[in-house]
Amino acid sequence: MAKHPYFFFLILSLLAFTSCKFNPNLQGIGTESFQGTWEEDSVDFQDQKLQYSKHRFRFSCDSVYVTIQTFAKVNMYPDSCFNNGTWTEYAKGTYLTKKDTLIVTATFTKSNFKQKISGCYRIGQYLPAFVIRKNTADSLYLESIQQHLQLKLSLKEGTICVQKPLN
Repeated sequence: MAKHPYFFFLILSLLAFTSCKFNPNLQGIGTESFQGTWEEDSVDFQDQKLQYSKHRFRFSCDSVYVTIQTFAKVNMYPDSCFNNGTWTEYAKGTYLTKKDTLIVTATFTKSNFKQKISGCYRIGQYLPAFVIRKNTADSLYLESIQQHLQLKLSLKEGTICVQKPLN
């Protein structure tokens, strides 16, 4: 082997080159049973709570668009943001399901799902994780791992994943 060091490096280079492949330049497929728009129609005990939120998830291949509409009886924000106790937040990102868990990696955005760097309410990352309690053709029950709140979502519009090129 010492007599032919170039031969050794040539073989090593060939092995390294042939063992690698480029990832496709397409978004991931995601979870087939999640594809579409899911909404919370009501929240358990919402009339007794000082604040609650209703969620809307739109799953498109491996992407997720989240709309969170919050209703509050107590003002915790500057008056210009409180908006009579009703406001909406948006987030966009990707999701992953592993066994019985839904993991969302998203960023808070403006209503057009473009980057939000300042303003009322939350900015930065939106990183919830949920236990999937039930997933049928028309219902999706999630339990927040961080807040232990249940989200009872119903399918409003089903879609099929059509993968798009990554930019």
